[in-house]
Amino acid sequence: MSLTYRDAGVDIDEGDRLVELIKPHAQRTMRREVLAGIGGFGGLFALDLKKWREPVLVSGTDGVGTKLKVAFAANRHDTIGIDLVAMCVNDLAVLGAEPLFFLDYYATGKLSAEQASQVVKGIAEGCHQAGCALIGGETAELPGFYHPGEYDLAGFAVGCVERSGIVDGSQVQAGDLVLGIGSSGLHSNGFALARRALEGHAMDSARPELGGRTLAEALLEPTRIYARDVLALLEKVPVRAFAHITGGGLPGNVPRNLPDGTVAILEEHRWQRPPIFDLVEKSGKVPREEMYRTFNMGLGMVAVVASSDVAPAQDLLRARGLQCGVVGGIDKGRGEATCEVVR
Repeated sequence: MSLTYRDAGVDIDEGDRLVELIKPHAQRTMRREVLAGIGGFGGLFALDLKKWREPVLVSGTDGVGTKLKVAFAANRHDTIGIDLVAMCVNDLAVLGAEPLFFLDYYATGKLSAEQASQVVKGIAEGCHQAGCALIGGETAELPGFYHPGEYDLAGFAVGCVERSGIVDGSQVQAGDLVLGIGSSGLHSNGFALARRALEGHAMDSARPELGGRTLAEALLEPTRIYARDVLALLEKVPVRAFAHITGGGLPGNVPRNLPDGTVAILEEHRWQRPPIFDLVEKSGKVPREEMYRTFNMGLGMVAVVASSDVAPAQDLLRARGLQCGVVGGIDKGRGEATCEVVR
């Protein structure tokens, strides 16, 4: 009896069908610099050298961690791709870079074109929100490697910034103020702890403490994409530093773009956090310190500005629909830069 690749668990026809299903989603993300996108051996992107004087390319890669487990449990796959894009392009934005193009890696044990196309639909939506092109990717069918119905994701983003416009935190000084920009929820970090804390809770029941939303809806709320907001802010205000609040929380991420000899003092009563954080903290009896070093705690991004630039920065961000306010300031410190969150 002859043996085929399909018999071994890899369906090439299903992969070809997926490519056709995702082409319309990718098409809506195209930029004029894209010369060739989905379906070829590589994506082609012609950098517009008339737009950039001293262009510096910025790259980043990330995933969405065990938030995928929530998507599997809820059988909802249309927003997890937004998370994937957000985790990558927000990291580019903190350096002042404009996201140009994005690639994804999708791996599963047995390919379902319908399920995978829902994931890529979300990726395309994330790229649309960020203003970058979904220029290519890879779909890997790995029989026996993943549990049935499960998959893994990775994303890769490339952006560009003028050399003179790189936001590196070098100008931060004592007396500057820290603006907190609201998150949409847990974003895509800390889900191993969140899932453990919420074990036994029904995923599909409406909960009053979540404003009537189900637990699945609150947990799967997509990561907010700040790229366009950051670029718009930089056109109006000379922001001295940004931080994307991911794994490590505020104490772990705010100092990454601050100069040594400084400390950011944040006052937690100055901002509101989505109720999902309270539910995780209470359900799992998670210590306050552990919450702050694991989750964004309601701030997905922070910006450091001179006191004279606070008002125009707040006005612009609020006009763009973002929750924003002064959450602390910069003081002199000793040694490496640090961040403290006080009550």
